[in-house]
Amino acid sequence: MSSSASRLLHIIALLCVAGVAAALASQHLFDMPPCAWCVFQRLLFLVIALVCWLGVAIGRFKPAASRLAGAVVTLIAAGGMVSGWYQHTVAAQMFSCDRTFADHFMVNSGLDAGVPWLFGIFATCMDAQVELLGVEYVFWAIGLFALVGALGLAAALRR
Repeated sequence: MSSSASRLLHIIALLCVAGVAAALASQHLFDMPPCAWCVFQRLLFLVIALVCWLGVAIGRFKPAASRLAGAVVTLIAAGGMVSGWYQHTVAAQMFSCDRTFADHFMVNSGLDAGVPWLFGIFATCMDAQVELLGVEYVFWAIGLFALVGALGLAAALRR
C-alpha cells in the first residue's frame, strides 16, 4: 500500500474518533444526552475507524486491502448519511424513537447496557435536537459522514 493511501486511511479513522470524542464531550461535559440514532451513528464512526486501521494493517501485505477498506468506508458512510437524514426527517418528529431500527439494534446488541457511557440511550430523538454553532448536531454528523465517504472513495480509487 502506498504511504499516501495509508495516511488517508489514518486521517479518516482519526476524523471518526474525533467525531465520537466530540459527541462524548457534549454528552458528559455539557449534558447533551444522546438518542438511539445518535449512538447508532457513533457506532458507525467507530466501525469506519476500525475498517480503516484494518485496511492499513492488512494493506502492508495485500495492497488491494486498502482499496477495499476505502470502498467499505464509503458504503458505511453512505449508510451513516441516510441514518442522519432519517433521524432528522422522521425520528426527530416522533415522541419516542424506541420502535426504530437504531433503538432495536443498540438494545438487542447489548451495547447500550454493556457500554452505557458510550452507547447508552438517554433521550428521544425529539429531545436530542441540539445545536452547535447554530447547526443541529445531526447535520454535523451527516457532514462528517459525507467527508469520510469522499475520502474513503479517494482511498478506494488509489492505485
